[in-house]
Amino acid sequence: MAALIHIENLSRHYGDYCAVAGVSFDLQPGEILGFLGPNGAGKSTTMQIISGVLAASSGRVQLDGYDLHAEPIKAKRRLGYLPEVPPLYPDMQVDEYLSYCARLHRITRSEVAQAVARAKERCGLSAMGARVIGNLSKGYQQRVGIAQAIIH
Repeated sequence: MAALIHIENLSRHYGDYCAVAGVSFDLQPGEILGFLGPNGAGKSTTMQIISGVLAASSGRVQLDGYDLHAEPIKAKRRLGYLPEVPPLYPDMQVDEYLSYCARLHRITRSEVAQAVARAKERCGLSAMGARVIGNLSKGYQQRVGIAQAIIH
């Protein structure tokens, strides 16, 4: 079975400082992976490289078979990413925001409502669609962030 995420000899340097050195791993379908380590170990830098926010100094990233360097648009479409601070619009309603995110991911207009409903169901947000994001608890805001990351 092909890896959903394939990382091979990933490194990132800032001048003489090496933030990530020779990281390699595969994430198979159904697996859960976590990064553990002290501050400055390169966890966030690695995630930024995998998500395409930051370029690697060397190494290779493949997302569902697409090389991030060679086919960045196709590769990035295969990944949902939730940063530490969720990228939310607090003045929008949950349904409005998730519909917006679905359109950003090029989900067709006829499929947006179904994608929103599915993401809300998976994140325990089914009853929250009409709520304003800024009025939700931090926990529910995190759920909205997860929903936007998986909507596609």
